[in-house]
Amino acid sequence: MPAKVGAVKVINIGSSSIFNIGDVYSMSPESTAKTYAGGGSFNTGDGTHIRLKESNTYVRDTDVADQNIDN
Repeated sequence: MPAKVGAVKVINIGSSSIFNIGDVYSMSPESTAKTYAGGGSFNTGDGTHIRLKESNTYVRDTDVADQNIDN
């Protein structure tokens, strides 16, 4: 059964998003990310207290590509 769509207003579409109007069989957005973080990173909660005298993050990444996505 065909889809009936009224007016559509697109404000923003992210880099790993999919925008579709109508019937669709399969959709699979793809994206990659690499995050480096040192000690005390990504802490959540009420009253979190972190004491770090010294925190260094050293990264040696010699490969050209980590996750290849074919477009």
